[in-house]
Amino acid sequence: MFILHVALQGCLRGGGVVFGLTADTGGHIRYLLDLVAASSQDIGLDRIVMATRLFEGAHGPDYAVPEEPISDKVTLVRLASASPDYRAKEDMHAEVTSFARSLMAWIALQPRAPDMIHAHYADAASVAAIVEAECGIPFVFTAHSLGRVKATMLGSGAEDDPDLARRIGAEEDALARARLVIASSRDEAEVQYAGYAAYDPGRIRVLPPGSDLARFAAAEPLPRVDATIDRFLRDPGKPTLLALARPVARKNLGALVRAYGESPILQARANLVLMAGTREDIDALDGDMADTMREILMLIDRYDLYGRVAYPKTHGPEDVPAIYASARARGGLFVNPALNEPFGLTLLEASASGLPLVATDSGGPNDIVETCGNGLLVDPRAPDAIAAACLRLLDEPALYARCVAGGARAAAAYDWDQHAARYHALLRALLAPEPPLAAPRQLLVCDIDNTLVGCAAALGIFRRWRSRQAGLAFGVATGRSFHSAMAILEQQDSPRPQVMITSVGSEIYHLDPNGVTYTADLAWRAVVSAGWERSAVAAALAGLDGLMPQGSLEQRGHKLSYFADAATVQTVRATLAQAGLRANVIHSHGLYLDVLPQAASKGTAVGHVRDLYGLPGRAVFVAGDSGNDVEMLRAQSQAIIVANYSDDLASHAALKHSYVARTSHARGIIEGVGHFRRMLADAG
Repeated sequence: MFILHVALQGCLRGGGVVFGLTADTGGHIRYLLDLVAASSQDIGLDRIVMATRLFEGAHGPDYAVPEEPISDKVTLVRLASASPDYRAKEDMHAEVTSFARSLMAWIALQPRAPDMIHAHYADAASVAAIVEAECGIPFVFTAHSLGRVKATMLGSGAEDDPDLARRIGAEEDALARARLVIASSRDEAEVQYAGYAAYDPGRIRVLPPGSDLARFAAAEPLPRVDATIDRFLRDPGKPTLLALARPVARKNLGALVRAYGESPILQARANLVLMAGTREDIDALDGDMADTMREILMLIDRYDLYGRVAYPKTHGPEDVPAIYASARARGGLFVNPALNEPFGLTLLEASASGLPLVATDSGGPNDIVETCGNGLLVDPRAPDAIAAACLRLLDEPALYARCVAGGARAAAAYDWDQHAARYHALLRALLAPEPPLAAPRQLLVCDIDNTLVGCAAALGIFRRWRSRQAGLAFGVATGRSFHSAMAILEQQDSPRPQVMITSVGSEIYHLDPNGVTYTADLAWRAVVSAGWERSAVAAALAGLDGLMPQGSLEQRGHKLSYFADAATVQTVRATLAQAGLRANVIHSHGLYLDVLPQAASKGTAVGHVRDLYGLPGRAVFVAGDSGNDVEMLRAQSQAIIVANYSDDLASHAALKHSYVARTSHARGIIEGVGHFRRMLADAG
C-alpha cells in the first residue's frame, strides 16, 4: 500500500521541527511525523510520502529543498504553488489549485500512483478533492482543528469573517467528500463536527493519537533547563504550575495568568511557568502570537507577578522532557486552559512524566481524563475554576497521587502502534470492500461490554466462529455511543457489525456497501423522536436527590444518562409521570440510569432491524449480561444470558424463556446460538 499525506500548513521537515516558529507550526506536524513513523513499521506498506509546500524566506533554507528522504520507505516532498513565499493558514486557500496541479504532475511521474491520500486540514482536503476528481485516488481527512469551533470561541459575528467563512466552507466540503474522517477524540466526533451540515457520524472514526511517552517517563531535570526557568523566580523550589503551548489565542494562556493573578493563595503555593513557544523579538512573531505575548506580559505587570512567573523566550524539542521533569521534581501540575483542545498530546506527555492535569473540558481532554483518571477538567473561560482546581490538587495529597497513578496508564492507552494498526486496517478495508449481507437468513445481536468483549480468548474464538456463519448478520446493541462502541470493537479486533444499535437502543446505524462506514437509520430516528421532550425531561429531573448526571459525552439527543441507585429509579419514574412526560427509564449495574424516548430500547430497536430484514422471530438471536439488556432479551424468544451476568438477570421474571449459558462472554454467545439452533432442528 502506498499512502500519500498532504499537509500544506506550517514549517514541516523530517526532524528538528521548531514548534511555535509560526502560528500553524504545532501539534498537527507532530501528529503527522509520529503517525508516519509508526506506519513505516508495517511491512504491508510499501511507500509513504508527505507532500507539503515549497517556500523560501525568513524561516530558513530547509523549506525550499524539493525532496527530503526520511527512511527507506518514507520521503518528504515539497512542491511549488502560486506563491514562492511562506503562506499563513488564513491565506492558504490561494495556493490550493496550483499546489494540486503540482501534486498531480508529481504523481504522474511516479512508478505507481498512491492508493490513498490522507489530507491534513481542510486546505489539504481541497487539494485531495481535486486530485480525486482528476486521478480517481480516494482520500481520508483529518481536520486537526475546526473553523466552527473557532467561531464559537470568538463569539457572535465571527462567521462573517471572510477567512473563517471560507475555512468552514472548505471543511464542509471535506466532510462531504472524504471516504473516511479520522477524529482524535469523541468530543471531536460527536460534538465539534455536529455543527456542520455535512456531519455524518457513521463516516467518522475516533483513532486517538499515540505518543512516544517512554522518554517522558524516564526524563530527569537538567540544570541547563532549570536555569532558564529559575532566573525568573524568587523561590524556585515551590511547586510549578506548568503550561506548554504556542502563544495563540485559542490556547488561552491569558486566562491562566488571570487565574493565578487573582488568587493570592495560589501565588503563595506555587510558581507559574509558561513555556510559550520560541521567540526572539515579539514584534516578529507570526499571526496572533505577538498579541498573545503582549497580553501575557501586560497581565503579569497588572497583577505584579514578577518573581512568581517564568516565561523563557526559547526552548527546543529536546528540552521538553526535562521541562516536565522539573515540574514533577517540585511537586507541580500541568495546566492546559485552551478554549478547545482537539486532542492534547502535551497532556499525555505531562502525565507520563508524573504530573497531574488541570485541563480544559472542551475537546480531547475529556477522553484522556476519562480514560486515565489523571486530572481535573475545568471551564477554560472561568479563571476562578482554573485556580480552584489547581489548589485542590496541590492541597489533597491523595487526589494528587491518584492522578499521578492514572497518568502512568497513558502509555498503554495512547499508543502509536495500536493507532497505526487500526488506521491501516481501515484503509485496506476501504480499498478492498467487503459489503454487508444483502439478504441475511439469520440475525445475531449482542451487547458489547461483558458480553461480546471482556475476555480476549473468548473473542478470538468468536471471531473464528463468526467467519464460518454464512447467512448470519451480526449486530451489537449497547449503551455506548456509536463512536465509543466502534472504538472498543476495533481495539478488540471484533468482527465488524452489520448493524450498530447504540445509546441503549435510541440510535441505529447500518453498515454501508464499502464495508467500513455506516449510515444512520433515519426512519428509526423519526420513531423515537415522536413525543420525546428532551429539554422538559432534563428540567423535570434537574436537582433531584440521588440523581447525578453522567459526563457530557454520555448525553445524547435521545438519551439522558445519570448515576443513581435502585431506590432513585422509582422517584425518577414518578417525577416524570407527575410532569406528564413519557419516557423509558432503564437502570443497570445498580449505578447507571438512562432516560430514553418511550419508543426507544434495545428490544424495540432489534425488532425494527428484524422487520427491515424481513426475518421471523425464530431467525433472531440476542445476547446480553445486564439490566440494560432486559428489554432486548424479553422481546425475543431466542434470548441468551451469558454466564458472567449481573443484576440478577437469570432470575428476572420476564426472562424465564432465556437460555442461561454455562460459559461466559463471547463463548456464552456461541453456546446459546448453538442451543437454539439445535432446538429448531429438533422441532423441524
